[in-house]
Amino acid sequence: MRITISASGRSSGKTTVSIGLCAALKEQGLKVAPFKKGPDYIDPMWLSAAAGAQCHNLDFFMMGEEKLIKIFQSASQNANLNLIEGNMGFYDGLDIEGKDSTSYLSKLLKAPAILVIDAGRMTRGIAPLILGYQQFEPDNLIRGVILNKVAGTRHEKKLKSAIAQYCGIEVLGVLPGLDEIEIKERHLGLMPIKEDFRLMPVIESIAVAVKKYVDLDAVLKLSASAPPLPELKQSNEYPASPPTVRLGIARDSAFTFYYPENLSALQQAGAELIPFNTLIDSCLPEVDGLYFGGGFPEMFLEKLAENKSLREGIRTAIEQGMPVYAECGGLMYLARSISYNGTTKEMVGVLPCDVRVYEKPQGHGYVTLQQTGKSDWFCFDGEIPGHEFHYSQIVNPGELDFAFNLTRGKGVDGKHDGIIYKNVIASYTHLHSVGVPQWASQFVAFIGVRLPPITPFKKEVDKEKYLLYNCNCSGSRFMVR
Repeated sequence: MRITISASGRSSGKTTVSIGLCAALKEQGLKVAPFKKGPDYIDPMWLSAAAGAQCHNLDFFMMGEEKLIKIFQSASQNANLNLIEGNMGFYDGLDIEGKDSTSYLSKLLKAPAILVIDAGRMTRGIAPLILGYQQFEPDNLIRGVILNKVAGTRHEKKLKSAIAQYCGIEVLGVLPGLDEIEIKERHLGLMPIKEDFRLMPVIESIAVAVKKYVDLDAVLKLSASAPPLPELKQSNEYPASPPTVRLGIARDSAFTFYYPENLSALQQAGAELIPFNTLIDSCLPEVDGLYFGGGFPEMFLEKLAENKSLREGIRTAIEQGMPVYAECGGLMYLARSISYNGTTKEMVGVLPCDVRVYEKPQGHGYVTLQQTGKSDWFCFDGEIPGHEFHYSQIVNPGELDFAFNLTRGKGVDGKHDGIIYKNVIASYTHLHSVGVPQWASQFVAFIGVRLPPITPFKKEVDKEKYLLYNCNCSGSRFMVR
């Protein structure tokens, strides 16, 4: 059983409906596997919480079509219902022929689509809107609509009459504009649910509204009409290596952006993931390397700055050569300071630069990178796909070395990304291990062969295996410190 939830455009309510459907169907005892099209981190957090199951991203740019299908089939195997939330509008995307749109994804996965439409202040005009979506791609899989922000029974009657007269498509739900189920927003989208557990009741309220105003039986019937997909081919990947290194990972309200496949890839490569909290832990756990994901450190400047002992511990470890990989929020935290909303606070201070957060995006969209050859461990032939979405920018930079040249995107300075300092790579670009499979294995292997060890943790590492990862990369230098 599969269903795609999309919309006629942004802010139509598709995420609210998707969250509500996940929670409501879970209450019925179904195992719901949620998916989110695109590189977004925040919507998947809400979908994961609503479904009680890990949400997985599906992104054409970062993964490619074949690997995207593989992720979907792998993550959907044990679910009763697979719910795919699209991004932007149903036909939107970079490709002029629509081969990266939600419409194309629904056809690729053979998942019938429901359009969520903001019907506020519309009556008969709903018909040409729906007709346009029905006729734009005649082979589309739009099989139903859910109307949002309907003013009342009289408004509902007018909308349904126009749809019945001209469109011949089933109306699966009619939602009023309910202020109590509106989700707080932040400049990157929905507020990360891990920042405020009081937001969990919002999911319950959304589920109540969806159960009241959406025909769940009709949604399930539609999802059951999805034909079977080809059987998932058995993977030729090697089994997970036993842990050989301890990798500290910042997991707290300031750092929440991690793709589940990235964490799995690190474990597959032999990393034991050791979480720590940048807001309350006074010292690092016993680890051999560090991983800082993205997030909103600017929202926690006071707490991050107050935790001076941890910042000093991180700085000392890095100065002694500890390998570190940091993305976006992690880059900000490792800088000398962050300035936001009139406040400047000291951060870890290993990167020779400061960070300023602005009101408008400084980098937003997909990124392609090429290695400079200056990184001691990152080695990838050809273009590296990723994405960025940051309101901050580097200011007052000292002399910087970079791991990547940009062929698309903004990065640090419009030409480069991936600041190198000792064994640190700190980048505005977010990578996905499905699109950059060498990333995790190379990072873990580099941690393992790095000498001398900072911690007394004992490990056995296959150095020939590490060299094998790197031997085919021209222009890369390998150095064990």
